Amino acid sequence: MNRVLTIALAVIFLTAAGCLKQDQIDYAKQDMELIEQYIADNNLTATRHDSGIYYIIDEPGNSQHPVSSSKVTVRYKGYFINGTVFDQTQGTTTTTFTLSGLIPGWQIAIPLLGKGGKGTFLIPSALAYGSYGSGPIPPNTPLIFDIELVTFE
Repeated sequence: MNRVLTIALAVIFLTAAGCLKQDQIDYAKQDMELIEQYIADNNLTATRHDSGIYYIIDEPGNSQHPVSSSKVTVRYKGYFINGTVFDQTQGTTTTTFTLSGLIPGWQIAIPLLGKGGKGTFLIPSALAYGSYGSGPIPPNTPLIFDIELVTFE
């Protein structure tokens, strides 16, 4: 009897895991379509990173780039594809983060900038807050960030 129950639970688990993977694939495809449509609608020229983020480097900055253990000081604006801003630094204020503690999209994006660099990064939801969301960010939402890497250590 235990063996039948174990097999039944395994089948249920594997079926649920398969559905979850399909949902992730569907959201990844949807994110790419939304991001690519945003790029087209706004007549942008963006580069696609192997990770799936798209980026536009406005100012590359100098030749010094942060690594995952760096503390980065930035100015930024985060917004949805519809233009609604959900978070930003104000004016000339900066904020400092340890790069390794940020969402995967930022961990990929920020090292693309040199010290003093600026860019726009379009991040699929899987590299942002995924299926959980965070605060004002709904689950499965691609995000856009304008980031200036002021300095790092």
